[in-house]
Amino acid sequence: MKDAFGAPQSLLVLGGTSEIALATARRLIARRTRTVWLAGRPSPALDAAAASLGQLRAGVVVRTVPFDALDPASHEEALGKVFAEGDIDVVLLAFGVLGDQAHDEAAPLAAVQVAQTNYTGAVSAGLTCGNALQTQGHGSLVVLSSVAGERARRANFIYGSSKAGLDAFAQGLGDALHGTGVHVMVVRPGFVRTRMTAGLADPPLATTPEAVAHAIELGLWRRSETVWVPGALRVVMSALRHLPRPVFRRLPL
Repeated sequence: MKDAFGAPQSLLVLGGTSEIALATARRLIARRTRTVWLAGRPSPALDAAAASLGQLRAGVVVRTVPFDALDPASHEEALGKVFAEGDIDVVLLAFGVLGDQAHDEAAPLAAVQVAQTNYTGAVSAGLTCGNALQTQGHGSLVVLSSVAGERARRANFIYGSSKAGLDAFAQGLGDALHGTGVHVMVVRPGFVRTRMTAGLADPPLATTPEAVAHAIELGLWRRSETVWVPGALRVVMSALRHLPRPVFRRLPL
């Protein structure tokens, strides 16, 4: 349960090595979050992330749990063990892959893996956590979407289409859980400077994991349903969404 100041006491991160997720965890720990679960594939990186968070403040307990987005059959059991340990105030669904558009167009199975990770795995994990939050009667599910899902671009339509599906799913889940005590928040960052985007040129309105984490924290406090990072992207994407396709195709996007 949240403390007397409204700060979440427990956090479950799906995608425990995500730079955005870890930046968010650091901010929440600074606000008195005491228990953090990092769910991800077992790896030295996951262990290092847990150790780093555990050193931020005395009394913080950070644990890891094996989780594979590409193995939906294991989600209910793996995540059920976390909820069996106690209530979770915030679940942050932060896993995903960018893929390689040129390669994946020529290798359909690679494209399918992008879709399975970003969408199918998220549907399974999102429903599992949503049901658990509903059972406990409270909590927030934060879903990291992307502005790429607003309108698929030629340059990354495989990734964009998977994020479009995730975004629509998260909105629908939020509607389904409305009135149950569970809050679902969709976060739509633009280009974020992370390991996943290393080597790519920064477009206008590029942002950082820390900026996204700040927006997530503020959105949780406000109980927002949709968060754009940076906020100006809401206007930009509204315009791009309504451009005629012949015009949109000619844009250098």
